[in-house]
Amino acid sequence: MHARAVAATTTALLGTATLLVPAPQARAGSAQPTVIAHRGASAYAPENTLEAVDKAAELGTDWVENDVQRTKDGELVVVHDDNLRRTTDAEEVFPDRAPWKVKDFTAAEIARLDAGSWFGPAYADARVPTLKQYMGRVELHHQKLLLEIKNPELYPGIEQETLKVLDNEGWLDGPHLESRLIVQSFSADSVRTVHELKPAVKTGLLGTPAVADLDGYAAFTDQINPSYGSLSPGYVASVHAVAGAHGKPLEVFTWTVNDAGTAQLVAGYGVDGIITNTPDVVRDALPAG
Repeated sequence: MHARAVAATTTALLGTATLLVPAPQARAGSAQPTVIAHRGASAYAPENTLEAVDKAAELGTDWVENDVQRTKDGELVVVHDDNLRRTTDAEEVFPDRAPWKVKDFTAAEIARLDAGSWFGPAYADARVPTLKQYMGRVELHHQKLLLEIKNPELYPGIEQETLKVLDNEGWLDGPHLESRLIVQSFSADSVRTVHELKPAVKTGLLGTPAVADLDGYAAFTDQINPSYGSLSPGYVASVHAVAGAHGKPLEVFTWTVNDAGTAQLVAGYGVDGIITNTPDVVRDALPAG
């Protein structure tokens, strides 16, 4: 996730939205926020790799977040950018394939790429995992998953394909649906599609929609997940005041918080989850509970 992806929307919509509800203190008696490792523990291992999942587990982090896109031949892979330049050696391996878009490469071609050396030489063997491989590693560690459908406008039908992989890997059974899986996207249409295809799946909408629009989104989502810079106590309270798709108050998972001070600040706003590259730093900054 990148703040710039919603910066314009945030600026336009938040100006008046946060004024509608008085700023409260943290909710009395509320549990501390859930800590979610952003693209795995991505401050310590290359993002969206199996190694980043392993590092999150090593740090004792139950939740990991990832990004899902689709290859030219229909394989779902875990990678953030819509191109392969930043986090792989695609330019060197395929010098004539600019602009190196994920959708223009087969799964076999992407599997050849080094997805770790950019982060550090110790990770030269890291690869871009398929969603199936990623799910297997998350399951191995008994972790929970916040899955982002990335750039769905580039991949028609990716919602159904994602749900199929989740189903095949056993992640659409009762225990997973109850407490171990959330599917999110910046695209309201994509979130709506997931809800319509599998209403039991918990969903999240990335961004900071206007308070006046929350009721409409609540018909198909359970969370509103903004960047931390767009938050205020009043906005969090406004979100919590609306019942989501499964009849419970909408939740707020905010991103991407990497320092103790900001973690304490947004926890004081009453957020339900904090998405972070440094899950150990955020965890240690929060009061025990």
